Amino acid sequence: MRKYSICIFLILITAVSCFGAGFWLTRPDAREAEPTAAETVWETETPETVTEPQLVINQKEVEPVAVSPKEEFYLVSETGYLLVFAEDQSTICLYTHIPITEFPEKEQEKLRAGIWFSSMMEIFHYLESYTS
Repeated sequence: MRKYSICIFLILITAVSCFGAGFWLTRPDAREAEPTAAETVWETETPETVTEPQLVINQKEVEPVAVSPKEEFYLVSETGYLLVFAEDQSTICLYTHIPITEFPEKEQEKLRAGIWFSSMMEIFHYLESYTS
């Protein structure tokens, strides 16, 4: 009986130690140093203007593209991913890295043919409605 009581005592000590360590690591003041994504504020001059070169996920530098307010954009699927082209259909404005398989079949057919949008914000709203 003495063996069982020692084992139970050791298990309780281990459990209390684990709960204490978990509480200490997840307490609110430990996370105050790092802002969450919801607390991050991004400021831009205008929604469609890039004023300096930006770094993207693949760490390649992206050159800003001058966008006039009257310009239209063309969203199309190439090699299974969505790309945004300028009105001339040769200048790539945005690599989305969004696979076409995330869309319903009816939308996949439209995206293979290409969809015209009057602003970049319309494209963002369209993509958000299907990917969120």
